Amino acid sequence: MSRKGNNTAGLLAGLLAGAAAGVILGMLYAPEEGKETRKKIKTKANDLKDQAKSKYEDVSEKVKDQYGNISSTFKETANNVAGTVKDGYDKYKDQIVSKTTDVVKDVEAGLNDLKK
Repeated sequence: MSRKGNNTAGLLAGLLAGAAAGVILGMLYAPEEGKETRKKIKTKANDLKDQAKSKYEDVSEKVKDQYGNISSTFKETANNVAGTVKDGYDKYKDQIVSKTTDVVKDVEAGLNDLKK
């Protein structure tokens, strides 16, 4: 999510900055009393702040969800790999024990033949 997240955050910041600049310029050039214009600017700034906070919370929640999903997938994959390795180890261990037993029997038989 590194590149996509950076693009989304940059786009969001650009949109909010552009919206704020547009609102402020529109109010400054509107034919109203200064006190009323300042009140409108303050209200719009608070609205934009609330929108930015809401978007941040949404993006933050999505990032947390993605992290949880990736973490779960990684753990599941690691467990599968560990199980496969253990199964392979057990399989080959049994084969080695079997071969070793066969070799020991052959050696013992050979020694018995030599003793006779």
